[in-house]
Order: sequence, then structure tokens, then C-alpha cells
Amino acid sequence: MPSFDSVLVANRGEIAVRIMRACRDAGLRSIAVYADTDRDAPFVSFADDAYALNGISAADTYLNMAKILDVAARSGAQSVHPGYGFLAENASFASAVIEAGLTWIGPSPAAIDALGDKVSARHIAQRAGAPLVPGTSDPVTSADEVLAFAKEHGLPIAVKAAFGGGGRGLKVARAMEDIVEQYESAVREATAAFGRGECFVERFLDRPRHVETQCLADSHGNVIVVSTRDCSLQRRHQKLVEEAPAPFLSDAQNAELIRSSVAILREAHYEGAGTCEFLVGTDGTISFLEVNTRLQVEHTVSEEVTGMDLVREQFRIAAGLPISNLTPTVRGHSIEFRVNGEDPAAGFMPSPGRITRLTFPRGPGVRVDTGVRQGDVISGAFDSMIAKIIVTGSTRTEAIERARRALGEAEVLGIPSVLPFHRAVLQAPEFVAADGNFGVFTTWIETDFAPVVLALGRSAPSDGGGQEEGMSRVIVEVGGKRLEVVLPAALAAAGRASARSGGPSRRGARRTESVKLASGKTLSSPMQGTVVKVAVKEGAVVEEGDLIVVIEAMKMEQPLVAHRPGVVTNLAAEVGAGVAAGATICDIEFVE
Repeated sequence: MPSFDSVLVANRGEIAVRIMRACRDAGLRSIAVYADTDRDAPFVSFADDAYALNGISAADTYLNMAKILDVAARSGAQSVHPGYGFLAENASFASAVIEAGLTWIGPSPAAIDALGDKVSARHIAQRAGAPLVPGTSDPVTSADEVLAFAKEHGLPIAVKAAFGGGGRGLKVARAMEDIVEQYESAVREATAAFGRGECFVERFLDRPRHVETQCLADSHGNVIVVSTRDCSLQRRHQKLVEEAPAPFLSDAQNAELIRSSVAILREAHYEGAGTCEFLVGTDGTISFLEVNTRLQVEHTVSEEVTGMDLVREQFRIAAGLPISNLTPTVRGHSIEFRVNGEDPAAGFMPSPGRITRLTFPRGPGVRVDTGVRQGDVISGAFDSMIAKIIVTGSTRTEAIERARRALGEAEVLGIPSVLPFHRAVLQAPEFVAADGNFGVFTTWIETDFAPVVLALGRSAPSDGGGQEEGMSRVIVEVGGKRLEVVLPAALAAAGRASARSGGPSRRGARRTESVKLASGKTLSSPMQGTVVKVAVKEGAVVEEGDLIVVIEAMKMEQPLVAHRPGVVTNLAAEVGAGVAAGATICDIEFVE
């Protein structure tokens, strides 16, 4: 049993619920922390105790180390689990947790530093004898250095955030004239997502697969690969579909993935759960990519094919115990589908709003991990994930067959979602690979599969209206600790109205309309977000496709380009300003 009896979960959403379930299984008390906008979220009520972080933005809440450590002290927490994202790969936070006398459920700060910095990780991989493509030995300091690298090694190149992961701060330049903009965008995105903007550069393999290994390492010298995974289905370098084990690899490739992964983690003196990521080129060449020093979103598929609970293994390792099973056996095949609040046909544009109807599939081989319920609002401030649908079968073919049924049962109304995309993928010969010719690669969605995605059509959310039920949950906070009271709906509504002093009603939901990017001469924002760059000035002459502004939402940048040639007029965008979906960015007048 672990040497701690309580776990503060320094995260939100479905991963917080996942960790809390493992706590219940292990007989541990779970403690939630939450932003103001998450006060009614399922993970908050699922926890044994919950404490407010008193803020709205990530910087004021889930990235605020002092607030989280203060809650840990006040709640009597004995350990901290960071989940993924936010502070999960922050060595300073890990050190602060340990210095506070708490158990850190993750790798050591030294290992996070060494592997979380992708430049340092490359050095470790080199010492471990792992295969690598050419790259800079240290972070670059300017676009000029990126240009010099491209001239020496050729295109395409990848500019990548040295800290963090999840595809944020990763930009690919295929032409020399794109390098400056891609470098600046990578730095901005990395700074917004991880608080640090350092980037390095490496050769980008065209049409590679993304293959990774789920690893565990303990303080007794054991390092194992639980399973391989394929995560090639990505958009904006972020994964949408993952499966285990990685299909269509040779025995030699599997052996090299396992050997390299174990060698890298031993070289880094690693302890905990971690993932070694690789690219596999069209010629079969394997190249080390990075190590994620945390639990992965897609850990679920490794659990399903081995029967191991990776969160409980994290508990064991943090408590100084050995890995429970040093020789896990892979049985069957499992596929995870991330159901995000995004519109596939609109370039997977994030689509914040209220979910008016939510139905999850059930039946043989189906698992659903979620952090939302029907009626919840997907905020533009955080990740757009609604749920993960994980489908397992005795073979890959059976898993695909079950997935078609499961995704047919699933329903999300009120906001666009990627469900139509997933259903289309399950019909794609390149993914199904009935003949063994697996044709998916990391940019397949945005290239070869793009016409199919576009043909799905723009999603038009339903009206978000709804009626309150007979009883209503009311949340109160006493000394920062969350308490929940159930009252008759009418009384609860009256109390809320009084607290708002006549403000607008919370009953029901706002109608969210499908927004066109451009209509006539007007260029509009397709989503709610923050302007992070304005590339033109009033009166500028632009061509169709020229960059106008860059909008950031859900920690990802979305460039908006001119929809026709002309002169920019009525420019309404300013850096740092918030924009609503449908807001006018500018007009583009034809030049006579």
C-alpha cells in the first residue's frame, strides 16, 4: 500500500476524474482544486474534498503553484498528482511539492528537467544510442539561426518548444519564406502554453508515423515497456486517435523501440510513468522524438490491452514500491478516440459553448473517460476535450467494428464535435488497412484526408435551451472549501438571481450560431479567443491568403488570412484584445 493516504489532484477535467477513481480503488482520499468556471464540473463533486483556487485563467489557478501548495497544506494532503498538462512537467513545481514534505507522484525534478528540455533529451538519447534525425544541439535564439539550419540541412524543418508537449509550440516550415513567421508563432505558443518560449530545430520527416512506448520505471532498478502505441492521427500536431499495440511494425522495429526506450530512461535515472515518442519514416527509419515525463492522455489503450492500472502503478512507484507486473502481456487491440469540441470541416476550430445533449456509448469493449456532463459549458480558456471513447477487441479488426457501433451511439449536441470525423476515419481504407497497407501519417488529416473532412460540412449547433429540474444543486464555499447543497429549483434560482443583483439569468444556454469566416468584404473571427498578432495595418494592400491576424484559443494559435485581395479597412483587432465568435476583424475592399 502507498505510504500516503491522500492525493491532491492538481488538474481538471477527465484526467482529474481518472486519478480520483484510482484513489477510490486504492482507498485514498482525493482532493480537488478548481477554477471559478469549474465550480460545477464533475471532477469537483467527484472528489472527497474540493477547494477553490479563486480565479478564472490557467495562470491564476491550475498554473499557480503557491495557491495549489496552500490548498495542500490546508487540506492535509500527503501527496500531489499533476495529471497531464499544466504543471505536470514543471520541475520547479515538483521540487516545491517535495520541499513542502509531500510525496510527488511523478519522476524526479532532475529527470523532468533533463527530459522535459527536448534539447537535453536529445543529448540523453544520443548517449543511449537511440536513433535521431539532425537537429540543433541547443535552443535557437533567433529566426536567423533557424534559417541557417535550414540552409545547411534542407527543408522541411520543425521548430519545437523545448519545454512542454502536446503539439503546442510545434511549427513546420516547408519554405524558407515561412521560417520567420513559424518561428515567432512557435515561441508565442510555447510561452502561452508552458510559460517558456525556448525552441530548437530539427529536420522534419515527411509523412512519418508517430509511434511511442508506454514505460514504467521504479526505484528498484526495473524499467519496462508496457506496450507500444500508434498516435499518427493528428491535427495541428495534436493527437486525435491512438491505438495499442502499434500495428504494422516489424519485429525488428518493435525490438528497437523497446531497446531505445529502456536505454533512454536508464540513462536519465528515471522513476515513474513516462512515454518515449518516435517517428517512423516511410522507409522504416526510426527517429527519437521526445520523452513525456508524465501520464499520457492515451494511457488508456495500454491499460486496456494489458490490464494494468497505470495510475495505481504511479502510486506504487511514488511510495517506493516495485512495479506490480514486470512482464505485462499484450492481449487484443484498443483504440482511443478523443471527442473534442471542435468543428472538423472548419479546420478543427475550437468551438466553446454549452452541451445540450450528451450520449455516450455502452456495450462490449467500450470504455468512456470524461470530465463533463450534459448541460456543461466547454470553456475557451482550457482544453476542448469532452471525452475519450476507448474501444477494445480481440483483434484490430474487431476493435474497428466495435468502434463503428460505439461512435454511432455517441451524440453531442449544442456545440460542434469531432464525432463525424471519427466516423469517417473508421471508413477510410488508409486507416482500416484491411490489406495491411496502413496509409496514415502525422499530417494525413490535413493533407490526403482533408477533402473527406471538408465534405463533412460545417457543424451547426442546436439551440441550447433547457428547463431546470425540480431540484437544483447550489454550491457554496466556506473558507475556500467547496460545499454542495440541494434545494428546490425555484428557491435556488431565486437565490442566484439575488446574488447577481438583477444580472442575466443562468437558466438555459446561449444560442451558438455557426459562424462564417468571411462574408462579402468582411473577415470575421470564427471563434472566441485572444488576438496575439496583427500582421497588417489599416490601408494595407493584401492578396488572398495573406496573414491578417492570429487568434489564440484553448492554447492553440489560429491564423486568419485574407479571403480576397484588396485594401484593409475598418481594422478592429488589437493585440491582447478578446474577440467573440463572429466579431468583425476587418473589411477588405476591392481595389479598382
